[in-house]
Amino acid sequence: ALVRSACEGTTFMSSVPAYPVHVVIDTRAVFVDFTPENFNTYITVNREGYFENGKFMLPPSAIDTYGYGGIVVYVSLNGYVAFDLGCPVCAGKGKRSSCMMDGMYARCPECGEEYELGSGYALPKNGISKEALRKLTIVNSNGKLTVTQGR
Repeated sequence: ALVRSACEGTTFMSSVPAYPVHVVIDTRAVFVDFTPENFNTYITVNREGYFENGKFMLPPSAIDTYGYGGIVVYVSLNGYVAFDLGCPVCAGKGKRSSCMMDGMYARCPECGEEYELGSGYALPKNGISKEALRKLTIVNSNGKLTVTQGR
């Protein structure tokens, strides 16, 4: 799957495989505090369920798909952004490792790289990785956030 980067006309392959993603986060019901004004807050979704800032909120549903390493939806300076938490460094070496959220960073427990989410780009901080986390598509429909793999 080709992913369009910020530079127009350039594409790159992510080391993280494009696993199916479909998650719906309803900020009008369960996640009422998850608003665009609450910078540096996040929701992670994996096979264990939905967690708001690390606190368990909901079990996963049968129709949820959460990518290669789980997903994070983050309130950045650019609003809501979503990424696959699979570490590109480890995926490139054939290992499956999921980054863990710690404040505005997604940290890989395996290789130690940290990806900074506050800016909205999930760029590597320590220079271990040559690529950002795999960006996902997020659509906000009146407070109902739908995350998919996109293009």
